[in-house]
Amino acid sequence: MTGTDPYEEAELTAIAGLRFLGADEQLLSRFIALSGIDPAQLREAASSPAFLAGVLDFFIAHEPTLLQFAEAVEIDPQAIVAARDLLAGERSGEAQWP
Repeated sequence: MTGTDPYEEAELTAIAGLRFLGADEQLLSRFIALSGIDPAQLREAASSPAFLAGVLDFFIAHEPTLLQFAEAVEIDPQAIVAARDLLAGERSGEAQWP
């Protein structure tokens, strides 16, 4: 995922995460159970930076899943962490896009 706008790249990373979840029924079920979101609300929630940060939090919280996702989208796992920080509004310090 390459582009010029770091925030847009962070959003695209999270949206790729949603697609990754959607492709794995078991993983999607776990995400829905942990997040408490109604499956019918996923599309609407995807426009919220806080929700997108939460999607990336889901991956970050479980290293094997993080590594699977990072490999699938060919991105460094640290870039996923940076994307999460950016979407969560942590725009200083280590939260800079790689």
